[in-house]
Amino acid sequence: MGLKIKNKKGIFFTLLVIVLLSFFVLSYTFYSISGNIKNINNRIETMNNFIFSMEKDLSRKLYIFGFREILLLENKIIENNLPISNVSVAFEEAFFNGTFNGVKEEILVGTTFEDMKNSINENAKTMNMVVDFYPKKFVVKQEDPWNVKIIFDVNLVIRDEGNLAFWNKTESIISYISIENFEDPLYVLNTNGLVGNKINKTIYNPLVNENDVSNLSLHLEKSYYVASVYGPSFLDRLEGKKSSNENGIESLVYLPKLYSQGLPIYEKSAVDYIYFSSENPESFNVPGMPQWFRLDELHLNFYNITLSPS
Repeated sequence: MGLKIKNKKGIFFTLLVIVLLSFFVLSYTFYSISGNIKNINNRIETMNNFIFSMEKDLSRKLYIFGFREILLLENKIIENNLPISNVSVAFEEAFFNGTFNGVKEEILVGTTFEDMKNSINENAKTMNMVVDFYPKKFVVKQEDPWNVKIIFDVNLVIRDEGNLAFWNKTESIISYISIENFEDPLYVLNTNGLVGNKINKTIYNPLVNENDVSNLSLHLEKSYYVASVYGPSFLDRLEGKKSSNENGIESLVYLPKLYSQGLPIYEKSAVDYIYFSSENPESFNVPGMPQWFRLDELHLNFYNITLSPS
């Protein structure tokens, strides 16, 4: 009888040890899993913060590239007195290769796609991450008269070197470059580089108030610009085009500037894309404006000018 009781106590003790060991193992396993989940969550949060910062940085880098590329294209126009044959192709070549017509350009150093990748990965490396870039689309366009829009669609794959987290997304990086204060290529191309004209939006409104043309006169003297669906856009002007564009702009050519450089003066509409073209629609003097100033009928209406019957 005593032997049986002793065996029962032994069995109970053994079961107790097994239960305690099981509890310890489960507790340790739970603690390990909880620790791993916490590490993963911390890593994901770090990656999310990095991605948010990277997106802003990519947009800024794209802006710097776009600004420098416009400067480069304008310098090429001045150097060669020739328009850019294809602005979109020139932008793409510059972004991916850092070249213009196959020649490396110093102004693009630090702004190209390769530079962008290297800069982002240098930052990522400090956090034990790797970013892979897979370009999908690169577009240069205008959606309004006063800005050049650059769109760079790229597939980004961000990996944690410890394989704790992985992020895959197609990002559309967009940047807008204002055209104000850039040179108008039409002036450079059509005056042999002798007369430049920086693009600045007019500060006068209205330009004409009934018979008062004083604002128009000041607008003319400064060769300011207005949005015009009849004129070429800035990107068109880089290509030497003078055709209408829904994102077009126009200025009025201040002929004394041309005359002072020994350039011939023509009796035709002072609207820039008309004056610098072979077109010569019938034009008229405007009362209150300089004697040499003329506008075609379309632009008399555009500037709200009514001529008295002769």
